[in-house]
Amino acid sequence: MKYYCNPLNVPYRYQFNADPRRHGLLQICREAADPSMICFHDRYYIFASMTLGVYVSDDLAQWEFHRLPEELPLYDYAPDVRVIGEYVYFCASNREHNCDRWRTKDILQGPYEKLTGTFPYWDPNVFQDDDGRIYFYWGCSNMTPIYGTELDPVTMDPIGETKALIDGHPFEIGYERIGENNSKFPKSEEEVEAAYQYFVKKQGVPESALPDNVKPLIRGMLSDRPYIEGAWMDKFNGRYYLQYACPGTQYNTYADGVYTADSPLGPFTLADSNPYSFKPGGFIPGAGHGSTMEDRSGHLWHTATMRISVNHDFERRIGIWAAGMDAQGNLFANQRYGDWPQNTELLQKDPWAEPEWMLLSAGKKMDASSCTDGHEASHAAEENVQTWWQAASNSRSEWLSMDLGDVYDVHAVQISFADDHIEIPCPGEIRPGSQARYIEERDLCTCWKLEGSEDGTEWKCIEDKSEVTTDLSHDLIVREEGIRLRYLRLSNMAVPYEQKPCISGLRVFGRGSGSAPDVPDHTAERISDLDMNVTIREQDNVTGYNILFGNTPDTLYHSHMVFESGKHTVTALIKGREYYVRVDAFNENGITHGNCVKVKETAHE
Repeated sequence: MKYYCNPLNVPYRYQFNADPRRHGLLQICREAADPSMICFHDRYYIFASMTLGVYVSDDLAQWEFHRLPEELPLYDYAPDVRVIGEYVYFCASNREHNCDRWRTKDILQGPYEKLTGTFPYWDPNVFQDDDGRIYFYWGCSNMTPIYGTELDPVTMDPIGETKALIDGHPFEIGYERIGENNSKFPKSEEEVEAAYQYFVKKQGVPESALPDNVKPLIRGMLSDRPYIEGAWMDKFNGRYYLQYACPGTQYNTYADGVYTADSPLGPFTLADSNPYSFKPGGFIPGAGHGSTMEDRSGHLWHTATMRISVNHDFERRIGIWAAGMDAQGNLFANQRYGDWPQNTELLQKDPWAEPEWMLLSAGKKMDASSCTDGHEASHAAEENVQTWWQAASNSRSEWLSMDLGDVYDVHAVQISFADDHIEIPCPGEIRPGSQARYIEERDLCTCWKLEGSEDGTEWKCIEDKSEVTTDLSHDLIVREEGIRLRYLRLSNMAVPYEQKPCISGLRVFGRGSGSAPDVPDHTAERISDLDMNVTIREQDNVTGYNILFGNTPDTLYHSHMVFESGKHTVTALIKGREYYVRVDAFNENGITHGNCVKVKETAHE
């Protein structure tokens, strides 16, 4: 199969998080994040946090899960995996002790050779230059920068000076501000700098050792600083591209930016086109802390972390997008319709290829056998991963149905299961550490049956997974030839831990036979150094809009999907740079490109 739909259709394991601030109560959710994606011996591998294994694919569309050896640090965050020579090198994050490395010539069968570590780090990334020299990058903090150093190619120990490479600049870089939609400015630059310098000079001093009158002041000043984390280095055409994540994984604006340099340890300059990876809107937002990979044919792909963050800040998923490099050396990722079904073959020919199938299900009429308060059936069609329908029981007789309002050619359905608040005993032993937890070891099952109908009377089975042994909580069903449908019904559901089934998205894609929207009318006005308002005039026959923006009319690489007309604030601007905006409209029948306009500059502080 050549189609996939974000979040990736892979098993996501449950985490039982033992936060001491919750007095022994567990926070339970699924998680996979911080992906390292590589091509090794013509197969693709994604290593992600808290999965106990690796996802493997031959085509970037279908992925299989494989367990990894227990001796690897599978409970440590942000696994870094790179191909160096004939080996694959693996390491992960731990601030509490020296981090070891492993290497292997066979990812799935091993063996893994251990290289004893000599220092602790967080969010690691190793990179081999063309001349064989090896460099290392790490850092994950709102207090300290991303660092880099050279490593001995045999021992993998540092042999050169450690350099500070990238720090946060939230007063100059809009997408680095924390908060939903980058809504929160930090304290004044002077206050932040004073607190930052205090902590830098006090490295190694635990918070308990700070004077009582200083602790709340320092915490308050630093709480508004962005996390600068998740380094990943690539080299293209003789230039070094150091990617980094910000401002925090729990925000819809979790993004990857990129700096460039002429040498692997800098000095680095913020690239002209930023953020590199950015997806604040749509069904599931977030596109931060990832990696960039060249496939077998030489095309670039970017993978990153997508956010749910309801049951826990680290309730996260994995997404991948076509990426590339333009003639001016700008690195880009195409996230315009980044959680719709994607055709890998089309994207390899053109990374900006638009989706073949349109979103049919947004806002459509829903019905259900039952629901719980606050989790009505309509939530499964509102294109928001943070809300869901929940049945009143866990009986297999519960069902959820959708009326598309007309008969369409349906080509794909994504069924996204959600987790409501789960309260069950931990099935295993909590592992101590900076983030104590237990990762579910068992292979669980998610079961369902999907039917469709043209008239609501005669039903045909589209897919029956009522007795499967797989656990795919964002399952994708593809029918390339299309099925004529108006009604869909999901039934016979059974989910892990005998919970009541929850659906955050019964998402249907295909084509209507009507007209695409008219060309949208919009204006764009800068309201601050870092923000602009894009106002879209209301029009008929529209499902939603994609706000595209960039520094030139030809580099509209950044996008924000919205489902309403009116005023929308885009918060990812960089101080001192001019911008252009185009608004595209879409409905069940197609996409209509708008006109590109230069953002109007207005007086602002």
